[in-house]
Amino acid sequence: MVNFNVRFPDDLHARVRAQATADRRSINSEILHLIEVGLGTVTSDAPDRPGGDPASPAPLRGGPDSSPS
Repeated sequence: MVNFNVRFPDDLHARVRAQATADRRSINSEILHLIEVGLGTVTSDAPDRPGGDPASPAPLRGGPDSSPS
């Protein structure tokens, strides 16, 4: 992973922080999401939901208990 420092104007930082809070993400995760949406990597409708269904839970991401039984 690459470390990348960016300077944000105060008002833009406040907007990103508010959106991250609303989406229950860290500011870093929100910025990555917004870049992915902007580049067309994910859709903005329901990026973390399989099939775009907002009622479906997001898939679990790898962890110590994520291996198949």
